[in-house]
Amino acid sequence: MSARTHTRPHPAPRGGVDTRLPWWALALPTLAFVALLTLILNPSEAHAAAGEPVLTHLVERAQQLIAR
Repeated sequence: MSARTHTRPHPAPRGGVDTRLPWWALALPTLAFVALLTLILNPSEAHAAAGEPVLTHLVERAQQLIAR
């Protein structure tokens, strides 16, 4: 005996795509972006960094290339 699945036909969207995302689909990437941005802006908070910060060197090198 197989179970029957009941599906309702969805009406076709009028004039565009109707996409609905759950709240966390926007909240989690936003939270990750803010966390990474704070680490970039304040690298002293990153405890895993040892010696000369590679990110600082990379940013300085990018600034030198842009200034040319």
